[in-house]
Amino acid sequence: MSGTVTWVRQHRLTSFFALAYAVSWTPWAFDAAGFSLGTPFFPGGPLVAALVVIAVVDGRRGFRELGSRLVRWRVGWVWYLVALGLPVLMVLVTGLVTSWTGAPAPDLSSIVWADVALLLALRVVNPTDSALGEEPGFRGYALPHLQDRLSPLAAAGVLGVLTAGWHLPLVALGNLGWIGLPSTVVITFLYVWLFNRSGGSLLMAVLFHASQGAFTFGMLGFDGADADRAAYVYFGVLVVAVAAVVGLDRPAWRRAPESAVDAERVPAGAGR
Repeated sequence: MSGTVTWVRQHRLTSFFALAYAVSWTPWAFDAAGFSLGTPFFPGGPLVAALVVIAVVDGRRGFRELGSRLVRWRVGWVWYLVALGLPVLMVLVTGLVTSWTGAPAPDLSSIVWADVALLLALRVVNPTDSALGEEPGFRGYALPHLQDRLSPLAAAGVLGVLTAGWHLPLVALGNLGWIGLPSTVVITFLYVWLFNRSGGSLLMAVLFHASQGAFTFGMLGFDGADADRAAYVYFGVLVVAVAAVVGLDRPAWRRAPESAVDAERVPAGAGR
């Protein structure tokens, strides 16, 4: 047992990602074998993985650090606007561009905005939903440790690839198109930028993710080939948004603020 604990301490990020994949993918494996666990994919894997690795490696200090990021709300109103508004804006731009390519104009009249707000609120507090199920692990735990070693730009690239890989079962199950994987890689840069610019606020990442899922381009009335086209347009919108934040805010990508970094506290002589 002590050997396992020592290994996890020396390889905390490897342990986190391996456990996040395992917890989320296990229902998929059972489902493929004909034994349903109620859901073929568990989105709370990153949250479970973060809590387990923190318990093994950091204990109370780690839980306090994660908790403080989650309730870090004094970040300035502009970051709330970005977290809640940017996902909506990108969806609206996607709808507009998709209609320019021949699809019907987006139908906003059928959207019940009170339901959108309710869904947003539920996603923020539901640990089995992707917002609270993913963000404490990917952005709250993994990103600060990655940025202890890498620049924000490099950390975003690494985290984007690993996060996209975690979504693979959703593609196999038909819940996510293939274009969703590169979209996941690209949007990770927006998450990293928001997280760092808000001083390491996990709350902003959760709000961004909740907003991203509460209002989607699927609500604009697209279906069939138009919906598929919208997914590719959305990818293009993400690329433009990332190019804008990288090009216009270059200092943000050179070094993360101390509040968004968690230096690994490995026992002397243990290595990393």
